Amino acid sequence: MERREFISSVMAGAALGNGRPGQGETGAQSLPTDLTVGNNIIIERQVAGKPHAGKVLAAIQPHADDLPCYAAGTILKLLDEGYTGYMIRTTNDDMTGPGTIGEGTLANERDTQEVARGMGLKKVYDLNYNNHRMDQVNPVEIRARLIFLIRLLKVDTVFCYDPWGHYEENPDHYVTASAVEASCWMAAMGKDYPEHFDAGLKPHFVSEKYYFARGPQLVNRVVDIGPFIDKKVDVNLANKAQGTAGDNGARLRASLAARNLRLPILGNDDETADRQYIKEFVLAQDRDVGRRYGLEYAEQFHYIGPLPAVVPEDYVKQHAVPLR
Repeated sequence: MERREFISSVMAGAALGNGRPGQGETGAQSLPTDLTVGNNIIIERQVAGKPHAGKVLAAIQPHADDLPCYAAGTILKLLDEGYTGYMIRTTNDDMTGPGTIGEGTLANERDTQEVARGMGLKKVYDLNYNNHRMDQVNPVEIRARLIFLIRLLKVDTVFCYDPWGHYEENPDHYVTASAVEASCWMAAMGKDYPEHFDAGLKPHFVSEKYYFARGPQLVNRVVDIGPFIDKKVDVNLANKAQGTAGDNGARLRASLAARNLRLPILGNDDETADRQYIKEFVLAQDRDVGRRYGLEYAEQFHYIGPLPAVVPEDYVKQHAVPLR
């Protein structure tokens, strides 16, 4: 998949609490210590210990390079804080990668396994739909498979493309995103796919969503990934077939040397050149987002959190009056 220039844009007038239920955030005075508010954006930082122990995340991507570019830092952070994680890749990436279609498909499959291993995810589920053709797949089928996995894995948090992101031209991206959005909702229902319940599964509610986008989106959360940037570089180094990593730094260094030139940031060896190429160019978007919020590196999301608890009994205690 060709990686286009990243557009980091917060939609005009977007403020906390606007939009759909569950999308807003509370004020700074009631936030956990790892969250602060700046410019109507929640800034999420690393937390010591394992506050998320027992929780499960699903990192969902259409292609092998999506999560490494846009969300790997935050996933690494949450796994470090106690999450157990799984990857779901919806396509087989057969239109990308080196060599023939078969060779490219195999290269992307291997890269996906390495990326998941590098992030510390337990397992990869490949749905194996044809690359660039997901809009011809029955959406009910995609949803059914995702609902099964959400219930099977008891997923609390998902990462995926934003189903409401603007100007997304890749059908794999918006079809996957739409299916994930619907599946997170339907997985909690008690009448959809009752055969799941006979197999021992139960309805399961996904309480958090971190949506990323290539273009403009409503951004309401920025995650500080500075402590995990080197691990994010490692993850992108493992993603060779898509062309965003691999030996680009070494090749650029050699090309410059042939013209009697050098870039100091690329260092004096190929390994350093490859790592610095990713940090300087592939992850430039993270550096730019971070600078806007006083951070070294950051990822941005349209975050949808748990719905506020509705406790009628509390209201009754406060407002009930005696019958006459």
